[in-house]
Amino acid sequence: MQNSATQHKILIVDDIPVNVALLAAILSKDHNVLSATSGEMALDMAAREQPDLILLDIMMPGMDGHEVCRRLKSSETTKNIPVIFVTAKSSAEDEAYGFDLGAVDYITKPFHIPVVKARVRNHLSLKVKTDLLEEIAHIDGLTNIPNRRRFDETLENEWGRALRSKNPLSLIITDIDYFKGFNDYYGHAGGDQCLYSVAMALSSLMHRSSDMVARYGGEEFVAILPETDLNGAATLAEYWRSVIEAMQIPHAKSGISDYVTVSVGYASTIPSKDQLPYVLLGVADEMLYQAKDSGRNRICGKQMESHLPSSS
Repeated sequence: MQNSATQHKILIVDDIPVNVALLAAILSKDHNVLSATSGEMALDMAAREQPDLILLDIMMPGMDGHEVCRRLKSSETTKNIPVIFVTAKSSAEDEAYGFDLGAVDYITKPFHIPVVKARVRNHLSLKVKTDLLEEIAHIDGLTNIPNRRRFDETLENEWGRALRSKNPLSLIITDIDYFKGFNDYYGHAGGDQCLYSVAMALSSLMHRSSDMVARYGGEEFVAILPETDLNGAATLAEYWRSVIEAMQIPHAKSGISDYVTVSVGYASTIPSKDQLPYVLLGVADEMLYQAKDSGRNRICGKQMESHLPSSS
């Protein structure tokens, strides 16, 4: 039976190959070990490989370990990867400086194998628990899909990516029609089951790993669609509407159908520096209310004007 610890990925960073080989020999039996021999290589590998733990030498030519740690902790991509400094420096001042930079521990040279294994094991265990808590904090407890907090963070990140790449970004927001009447008639248990069923259906339509659907609050759901223009958003919005209608969840208190339906708003833009991401959300929300005002069980969308600099 394979030990689950082999799934952990550890990046060893040291410019001296014999030090890398020694640590790898200690850890490779139980872990997937990667190595880098310079600060620049370490930053690239950390961002690309997303290791669970980094063992980082301080004394390296060019970019030293302190600077590597500072850059790791200043990047959204790598800031949550725990860093253990590996060094011959053991003064209280050196350790305090490293902890201020964001390191979680120190391993001093020469290595003591039981100490290395114990500290690595403890910090990997803590990382697993921290990741689990972080994941729970971003999941809606009722529907088991991302919550508003996760949506807000993802929107900020995807807006920044689209701003740099000048690619379109689209949002969809949907609302279950006459949900208050549904909840009053079928009770909270029935309402909860309806929300869960709608959430699962909407999630099943998100086929790209970059796309995300979240529960925004109450009976509202939102989706972030990177590199998707208005036509692409319209296609998915209509899928949302038609799939929910086709589920034929009985709704005795709907004003427009015998079954649960949704109204959907969507919006798209190519972000520019003088715009904020929540303006796009506001436009999508405006389109949702237009869909509701137009009779519900329909979609409405709008291209948000971009303010890109002229190429001339």
